[in-house]
Amino acid sequence: MTSVDVAVVGGGVIGLSIAYELACRGVASAVLDAGPMGRQASWAGAGIIAPGATLPVALPAARLRTLAAALHPGWSARLREETGIDNGYRRCGGVDVALTAAEDGDLRGQAGRWCIEGIAFERLEPGDVGRVEPTLTADLSSAYYLPDRAQIRNPRHLRALVAACEGRGVGLLEGRGATGFVVDGGSITAVETTRGPIACGSVVVAAGAWSGPLLGRAGVDLDTRPVRGQLLLLDAGGSSPSRVLEHRLRYLVPRGDGLILVGSTEEDVGFDARTTPEALDALRAEAIRLCPGLAGARVAGSWAGLRPGAPDGRPTIGRAPGLANLVVATGHRRSGLQLSTATASLVADLLTDTPTPIDLRAFGVEREPRASGQDVFRS
Repeated sequence: MTSVDVAVVGGGVIGLSIAYELACRGVASAVLDAGPMGRQASWAGAGIIAPGATLPVALPAARLRTLAAALHPGWSARLREETGIDNGYRRCGGVDVALTAAEDGDLRGQAGRWCIEGIAFERLEPGDVGRVEPTLTADLSSAYYLPDRAQIRNPRHLRALVAACEGRGVGLLEGRGATGFVVDGGSITAVETTRGPIACGSVVVAAGAWSGPLLGRAGVDLDTRPVRGQLLLLDAGGSSPSRVLEHRLRYLVPRGDGLILVGSTEEDVGFDARTTPEALDALRAEAIRLCPGLAGARVAGSWAGLRPGAPDGRPTIGRAPGLANLVVATGHRRSGLQLSTATASLVADLLTDTPTPIDLRAFGVEREPRASGQDVFRS
């Protein structure tokens, strides 16, 4: 392949979702990646889908999350119909827990925001937790049950996206990493790759933590520093919880077959995707602290992914300044799979000159830097 209408740089869940959405709209594209499709941070994540708002909300992050949550069930059904692959989407519900009085105060604040958004939840007193999740420890300060939290099994979802893209004629160019761009007259005319240039009409950079250095070669300044997240897989057999459990930045995601994902760390270690015994021991201890019955669970695996960070916690979605045909979709940090459906829809809107349902200025490449706040996404 030497020419394509839209070159999507990055074969993670964001890039594959964009290519799939474009194909559904009749736009031809190719996805470029230095390695196999979907094998970086997207594969390593937990696949938690946060509930969307049912009331009008002003915060841009809440609007993006709400759009994504609304799209996921339909995407999952369509992917299953097209490929025969079930991505494991299910509305399993979740429980957020506080172990101390200070954590309880934080959760009360979070519950206030759920009220504003119209998200269903129930505050559980410690003695009532067993009604919703019997495996949870009784040593709690408080717990909140969110019935609309859902999940997807990342590897299955990525396999389905790859198969659906292939079925719709998307070029999947593995082993062809982007190294730079050919710019002429304020537009990118080709993507330089490790195996030669690919001429293109438009470019989408969705290369995760590698986006910033790559965009710099086109004169676009964007901070997408890698944030390592380590995860542990436990095989609990019959003692597995049934809900997604969240405690501050840690979580347990039961897959329904006895397997439980335990995550995750947030580490600024550059492009080092190795796991460490210390982190994995801490994750296992957290799992047992929340669900004492997991003390006998077998460790079935572990891995790490490099999430694309952003200084203010928001992803970057929008056109790049100074380059008429370059769109950026990166920086999703812990929420790449969660927000992939909405991101793909919005990017496809941009590339087809369709009005976007969300004002993208809050996610723009040149947005005003701000401190992380209440609108930052949770996994």
